[in-house]
Amino acid sequence: MTQPTSRRDFFRTVGVGAVAAAGTAAIVPTASARPAPAPAKSRVIGANDRINVGFVGCGGRMNTHITHIVGRHKGKADVQAIAVNDIWETRKQAAREKTGVDAAAVHHDYRELVTRPDIDAVVIGSPDHWHFAHAMAALEAGKDVYLEKPMTYTADEARRIAEYVKSSGRILQVGSQYTSLDHFHKARKVVEDGLIGQVVWTSGGFGRNSTKRGNEWNYRIDPDANESNLDWKAFIGNAPKRDFDPARYFRWRKYWDYSGGIATDLFYHTVSPLLMTVGPEFPVRVSASGGIYIQKDREVPDTFFMNVDYPSWTMQLACSVTSGKGAPLIIHGSEGTLIVAEDSEAFNNTEMVVVPDRDYKDDFVKKTGKEEMRIAVQPFVRGEHPHMDNFLDSVRSREKPNLDAELGYKAMTAIAGGVTAYRKNKVVVVDPRSQKFT
Repeated sequence: MTQPTSRRDFFRTVGVGAVAAAGTAAIVPTASARPAPAPAKSRVIGANDRINVGFVGCGGRMNTHITHIVGRHKGKADVQAIAVNDIWETRKQAAREKTGVDAAAVHHDYRELVTRPDIDAVVIGSPDHWHFAHAMAALEAGKDVYLEKPMTYTADEARRIAEYVKSSGRILQVGSQYTSLDHFHKARKVVEDGLIGQVVWTSGGFGRNSTKRGNEWNYRIDPDANESNLDWKAFIGNAPKRDFDPARYFRWRKYWDYSGGIATDLFYHTVSPLLMTVGPEFPVRVSASGGIYIQKDREVPDTFFMNVDYPSWTMQLACSVTSGKGAPLIIHGSEGTLIVAEDSEAFNNTEMVVVPDRDYKDDFVKKTGKEEMRIAVQPFVRGEHPHMDNFLDSVRSREKPNLDAELGYKAMTAIAGGVTAYRKNKVVVVDPRSQKFT
């Protein structure tokens, strides 16, 4: 992820606004800081050129991305892993073995990786509180970026990234793979065609019961990890300073300093594709509720609910990591209902169903010739990577990816609003001009 830096070097590298943002406990918008530098020049990638990829933060989800890139290189040879970065020696060496890069391509300092002239794109899989610094460093170095969800730790950080991407022409894809599912692209067509009237509310959520397996996000703590092989100061970065605690490093999603828990890890997967489907816009009001009911070993709630009000519709989200049955994903319209999936996480269904409301059934039959419509969809298959492939296609074509920076920013505003509402025990109102929270 990074190397230890002095306070002066850190402020110069990531900006005063980023430090103020991630240094606060709650996920809240922050003021803009430094002006963006001129975009660095980058290589023009031709139709037959290989895309060279570097990886920042090589734990957890990144293993899946590395495996896919390495496998695609063996198959198509149109992409190649060039360099890796991490702050824990064990992960660093594991990433080197997976990618096959030489020792000189294994970096402790992420800035060394993103400024390499032989890299075209950077995949970022670091903890949430590092997303902004890592993404901006890569973008400013002229690289395209695949940034794991959530987009950032704060809404203001997402805004600043979106503005930079717009001005620089770089490609950025936020890593929420559901926006590349067949379900939502066909659902968007249903909405655009007016088959359910005007969308008035949506519902969805996740259900996981990890209690018997040792609780959610309680990843294995390596007993050999210590301050001689794990750069604790680099992990902390601009978060509140704490003594070395391997639980916080390996299980960081349980702590407010580095994550928003359910909201940032799971709800981003629902908010972003629904905004893509219904229409990307900023929320006007966000409320949240929930608590720590079963899994007491954490700061973030194990059960969490969000209501996100938009100008003409409302998004309702529910999740518990202590109960296994999740909510179906449904889009409710003024004339009918679209059942996208019975399971808002698995998406293993092979068809969606459009059901007209009783008073609009005759109109629906005239329009479609059917009393209800069943739409075939490709189910989500683990091991397939359409979202990463969409990013790589965009790097080559320069066309907008499925979850670009602007959509990512709008989704992040809702997510950050929910975390702020929960932590401050208030309804968050979003200013329609500045998108600031009040």
